[in-house]
Amino acid sequence: MTALDRTPAANRALRPWQDPALPMADRVGALLEEMTLEEKVAQLGSRWAGNDMAADEAPTPDPDPDPDGTGTLNVAPMQDVFAASGTIPLEEAARHGLGHLTRVFGSGPVTAAEGAAEVVRQQRVVVERSRLGVPALVHEECLTGFTTYGATVYPAAIAWAATFDPELVERMAAAIGRDMRAVGAHQGLSPVLDVVRDYRWGRVEETMGEDPYLVSMLGTAYVRGLESAGVIATLKHFAGYSASRAARNHGPVPMGRRELMDMILPPFEAAIVLGGARSVMNSYADVDGVPAVADSWLLTDLLREEWGFTGTVVSDYWAVPFLATMHRVAADTGEAGVQALAAGVDVELPDTLGFGQHLVERVRRGELPEALIDRAARRLLSQKAELGLLDQDWTPEGSVSAAGAADLDSPSNRALAREMAERSVVLLDAGTALPLLGEGRQELSRVAVVGPCADDPRTFMGCYAFPNHVLPRHPGLGLGVDAPSLLHALRAELPDAEIVHERGCDVQGEDRSGFAAATAAAREADLCVAVVGDLAGLFGQGTSGEGCDAEDLRLPGVQADLLDALAGTGTPVVVVVVSGRPYALGEVHDRAAALVQAFMPGEEGGAAIAGILSGRVQPGGKLPVQIPRLPGGQPGTYLQPPLGADSQGISNLDPTPLFPFGHGGSYSTFEVGDLRISDAEIPTDGEFSVSVRVGNTGSRAGDEVVQLYLHDVLAQVTRPVKQLTGFARVSLEPGESTEVRFQVHADRTAFTGRDLRRVVEPGDIEVFVGTSATDLPCRGGVRLTGPLRVVGPGRRLVTPVEVGPARGTAAGRQGGRDADQS
Repeated sequence: MTALDRTPAANRALRPWQDPALPMADRVGALLEEMTLEEKVAQLGSRWAGNDMAADEAPTPDPDPDPDGTGTLNVAPMQDVFAASGTIPLEEAARHGLGHLTRVFGSGPVTAAEGAAEVVRQQRVVVERSRLGVPALVHEECLTGFTTYGATVYPAAIAWAATFDPELVERMAAAIGRDMRAVGAHQGLSPVLDVVRDYRWGRVEETMGEDPYLVSMLGTAYVRGLESAGVIATLKHFAGYSASRAARNHGPVPMGRRELMDMILPPFEAAIVLGGARSVMNSYADVDGVPAVADSWLLTDLLREEWGFTGTVVSDYWAVPFLATMHRVAADTGEAGVQALAAGVDVELPDTLGFGQHLVERVRRGELPEALIDRAARRLLSQKAELGLLDQDWTPEGSVSAAGAADLDSPSNRALAREMAERSVVLLDAGTALPLLGEGRQELSRVAVVGPCADDPRTFMGCYAFPNHVLPRHPGLGLGVDAPSLLHALRAELPDAEIVHERGCDVQGEDRSGFAAATAAAREADLCVAVVGDLAGLFGQGTSGEGCDAEDLRLPGVQADLLDALAGTGTPVVVVVVSGRPYALGEVHDRAAALVQAFMPGEEGGAAIAGILSGRVQPGGKLPVQIPRLPGGQPGTYLQPPLGADSQGISNLDPTPLFPFGHGGSYSTFEVGDLRISDAEIPTDGEFSVSVRVGNTGSRAGDEVVQLYLHDVLAQVTRPVKQLTGFARVSLEPGESTEVRFQVHADRTAFTGRDLRRVVEPGDIEVFVGTSATDLPCRGGVRLTGPLRVVGPGRRLVTPVEVGPARGTAAGRQGGRDADQS
C-alpha cells in the first residue's frame, strides 16, 4: 500500500491530523507525535526539480549580454554551481516527506496545463514515496505577476509605488493570487519590502520606493490581495538588503540598529500586523557583521516575540549554505544549517542542503535540541493544515482542478495591467511639447521614434518577469505574451502621422554607429520621441535587476550621448525614460521639449505611455524615488536630517534632486489650500486632524495625490527634515474641489531614541501638506505635551484619511494656505 491511499476518502480511517473538525494545533500536534525525527527534519527542506541545467547547457541570447563570456544565465545566485554539485533526485529527497516544491511553473516554459500536470507528478512522488503521505507546499515567484510562461506581466513594483494607490495594488495582487491558486501554487515569494537607500542598487525596480510609509501601505495592500486568494504572501528581504555598501548586491550593510528600526523594518511590521502576511524570507546581506539568516534577534526576538508573527521563515535561495561559503561564519554547510535553524529559519529553499538529515545525527548526539526541529516543523505543518494539505480528501489532481479553465493572461488581467501602467507613468515636465494632440497643438505629419527602448517591449518588464527571467534560456520562444512596443503603440495612437524609427544605439555598450541615422530621422521630423532606459536582467545580464548594480546614475551605455546628439538637431525632443531606477537627468532636462518617466510598465506599457504622450490618458503618477540632477555624488533619498540636505558653506556637493519625491505633473492643474489643524496642542498619547481642500482648477478631469509630511523640530536624535505621514489619491472633475482629512495619532511621530526604545517625545511638530516633498503650500504645527512615552507593538501604524464633500468650488477658493487651528 502506498502512502497515497486510493481507497475512497469516505471509506478510509480518519487519522486525527486529517480531521478538519479538530483545532489546528491539535491536528499538527498529533501529526508531529506520529512523525519520526527523520520525517520532521524532512519537512524543513525543499527540492527544485527544475534546476537541472548546468551552466554550459544554457544558451546565450543574441545580442550577448554576458560581459565575461561565461554563457551562464542564472535565475538565482550561483544557481549553476549548485545545479552542477549533484543535488539528489526528487524521489530520494521525498523519502521521508518534503516541505516545499520549488518553482514547478517558474523554471522553464510550460503551459498552465503542462505545469499542472508536473505539479501532480511531483506531488505524487512526495506522497507515495513517504510513509505518511503529507503533500508538499508549492511556491512560485510573483514579483511582476505569476512568473510563468504566458502569464500577465504587470508593471514592476517601483511602478506600483508611482500610483500611490493601495486599492489598485490590492486588486492586482488578488488577481495574481487567483491565477496561482488555480494551478496548485500555495505560496508566492512577494512582495519586496526593501526600502530604497541607494539608487545604484540593481533591485530598486523590485521595491516600492524610498519611503517606509509608502512601502508599508502598498506592501500591506499587496499582502491582503494575495492572501485573499488563499496564497501565502512572503515578505522579503528581511532585513537591510537594500542598504548594502556601494549598492552592491549581497554587499555588507553598514547600518546601525536605529536606522534599521526606523527606515527598514516598518514595512515588514505593517504587512504582518495589518496585512496578515504568513511568511518572511531573510535577506542575503549581513547588517553590522551579522548575516540575517543567522540573526536570532531579527528572526525570533523581534519578528516573533515583539511583533507576534506566527507564520514561517523561509530562507532565500541558498542563503543557508552561504553562511559557510560566502559569509564564512560557519565551518561547513551542516553548521550553517544549525545556525539558521537556531536563529529562526523554518524551511530551507530552494533545495535541502543545510537542513538535511545530518540534523538527525546532531540531535541524536545531543548537539542540537529536538525542540528546534519541532518548532520549525510545527510552523510549516500549521500552514499545510491551513491550506487543506492535511485533509483526508486532498489529492494531487484536486489541487489543480481549476487549471484547465485558467487563462493566465485573461482580458481582465490585461485591463488591470493597463490601469496600473497608465496610473504609474510620471509626467516629469510637460514642457512645450505635451500633450501631442489637442486644442492648439500643431498637427504632426512626421514623428521620429528613436532609442533602444522604443521597439523592445522587454524593456517594459522587470527582471522577475518571465520573459526576462527565464526565456533568455529559450530565445526562440518570444515573450509568451502580447506586449506591443511603444513604437507599435504610437503608430496606433497617431494614425495620421508618419512614424519613422531608428534604434540609435543599444541599451548597453559603446557602439555609436546608429547615431547618424537616428539624428537624420530626427532632423527630418516635426517631433522626436526618444525612448531610453534599462533592459532588466540578472547577475550582470542587464542594466537593472538582481545583480545588475550601477557604478553611477548616468544613463547606461551611450544613451546620454544619443540624447545629446538628438537635441543638437533642432527638432523638439520628447524624452521618455523607461527604467527600473531613477537616472540623473539634469543635462537632459535642460534640452528636452518634455520629460516622462515610466518605471517598467509591463506588457500594457506601450499603449499606456502612448496614451500619456498623446493626451488621451491623463497622467497622474508620482515619483516614489527622487530623480537626481547629477550622476555622481550618489544623492541619498529625501529622508535626510539637516546635514544630509544641501549644506551650503559646509560641502561643495549639492544633493538637491532634479525632481523631488512625490512629484508628478498633469494636463490639468490643482490647488491645495485651506489648511486646518484641529488642535494646537495634544498629549503624547493624543491625536489631531489635518484637513485641506484640493481642487481641480484646470479644464480636464484628473487625479492629484495629496501628501502629508511631518517634521520633529527638536529631538534627542537627528530626524528627517520631513517625512511622509499620509497620502490620498483624489479624482476630480474640472472645477471640482473636495476636502481631504488626515487623522494623526501621536504614535505617528514615534522614532527610535538613543536607548533604542521607540518613543513619542513632547515638543513641536511641523505639519506640511502639498503635492510633493517640496511643493508644500500648506504649513502649520502642533505641540505634543506631557511625558515622553515609550511605544511598541500595538502603536498606530497608519494615518487614516477621508476624502469628503467639497467645501466650495475650486474657482471660488481664495487664500487659506496657513494653518487655521480650530
